[in-house]
Order: sequence, then structure tokens, then C-alpha cells
Amino acid sequence: MKPDVTAFFDDATNTVSFVVKDPEGSACAIIDSVLDFDHAAGRTDTKSADAIIAHIKANALKVVWILESHVHADHLSAAPYLQEQLGGKIGIGKNITLIQDTFGKIFNEGTEFQRDGSQFDQLFSEGDSFMIGQMRCDVLHTPGHTPACMTYVIGDAAFVGDTLFMPDFGTARCDFPGGSSEDLFHSIQKILSLPDDTRIFVGHDYKAPGRDEFAWETTVAAQKANNVHVGAEADQASFVAMRDARDATLSMPKLIIPSLQVNMRAGQMPEPDEDGDVYLKVPINKL
Repeated sequence: MKPDVTAFFDDATNTVSFVVKDPEGSACAIIDSVLDFDHAAGRTDTKSADAIIAHIKANALKVVWILESHVHADHLSAAPYLQEQLGGKIGIGKNITLIQDTFGKIFNEGTEFQRDGSQFDQLFSEGDSFMIGQMRCDVLHTPGHTPACMTYVIGDAAFVGDTLFMPDFGTARCDFPGGSSEDLFHSIQKILSLPDDTRIFVGHDYKAPGRDEFAWETTVAAQKANNVHVGAEADQASFVAMRDARDATLSMPKLIIPSLQVNMRAGQMPEPDEDGDVYLKVPINKL
């Protein structure tokens, strides 16, 4: 089956969100949504999510799933807002519990913060499958960027989150807590073992040097032949050495501190204080 895929690009974070529709019905899933956040002002906005809502309502679609490929460190998720407006279940990989345990400590969340993934409606494991109307989605556990990264294979399309980028840009960083370049290499091989004509949809694009337009769709065959980090049968040792050296030069994402606190809660803000005010923490010398 060939799902209908509509992409929404967020210029502020270079994130691509997707609406994936059953071509034979109205059922759809939303993958990797964005809640706009002005870091300097501490203000949220729903402009990006509202564009998705408008598309879904204009086409009379029915949202059955709101999926996260992983706990994003560069943008906030709009999953709760979308669920409130459109329905659907919020799903993520079961290793969210590892993320919650790690960052629950970093942000000193205390015992009231549940670290069992219960903020989400569904936790997925390798080999799980579910339906989006008449479309089957198969779940691959593809860790490396984070321990909880998942790839959703829906018909002839694979939504890889941050595991792979466009062939001319390469692969994701692995230097966040719990990341592993060795794991990423093996995860990428799992993705590249899909049929060559499988469409690959990436979660970010930054326009590699020499490319004028943003892009987010490629194929398994193109990745195998042309990916600058893992194409042309690159070996694990060379990839790990390259990835680790490259990661050592990267700064933290601009929105990592608010993003992690919100996204490990399935997009919910921390509990308000007795006056109803919400605060995010800034850990010093922890990241």
C-alpha cells in the first residue's frame, strides 16, 4: 500500500511533521508534531499545529494516531494539543522510560514525576504493528540517536525520525545521554534492509551545501548509494570514528532544555504551582 503523505516544514527548528493517510479511507496519523516556542520570551504558540489541524479538517480526515519517533531535543511536541482538538492515541517507543529516568534526574523532577511512560497512550516495541484505517504500520526499534528512537514503516513508506537525514547530509548525532554511534550504525542497517523502493521520510533537513531547497523524501536505494556517512557499504569502524569525532564538535540544540522537559511528558508542561503558573528548569553544568 502507498500511503498519502503530506509534510509540514517548521522553519524555526528545521523539523518536518507528517500527516500519513490511508489512501482508501479517511484514517490518518500525525508524526512528530511541533509546538512553537519562543525561548527568549518563554511563550508557546500553536501556529504549526494549527496548520496540521486545518489540513485534517479541510480533508475530513480522522486522526487515529499521534506518533513520536523519539523524545525530541530540538522542538516541543504539540501532541496533547492535537489530541484535544482531533482525538487519536499518542504513541512512542517503550524505551521512553530510560529517557524519563535519565532526564528526570538531570532536571531533579522528584518522585512525583512518573518514569513508567504512563503519560503516553501506547508504548511500542520492536515488531509491534497497528492499523491506520486499512494500513498496517510495523514498528522498528532504531536506537542510536536516543535509546527510544523508533521507525514507523507504513506501506511503502518509512518514517525514520532523526536516525537518517537526506543522503547529502548524512546521519544523526549520538552524543546525547544514552546515545550510541554503534547502535546507530546497526539501526541504519535495519532500515537499509527494507526494499530499495521504500520511501524514506526524514524528520529534519538543513540543506546540505550546494542544495537550494529543503527536502525530506528519499528512498532506501538512494540512501544505500549516496548517503555521505553510511552509503557505498561504509563499515562500522569508520562510521563510529567519523560520528564520534563529528559529535564532539557540535553544540547543544537551542531548545534542548525546554524540549526534553516537555517531550518526556508526552508534550505536557510540568505541573503548575499553587498559583497556576508553569515553570521550566535550567540545570547548570548537567548537559
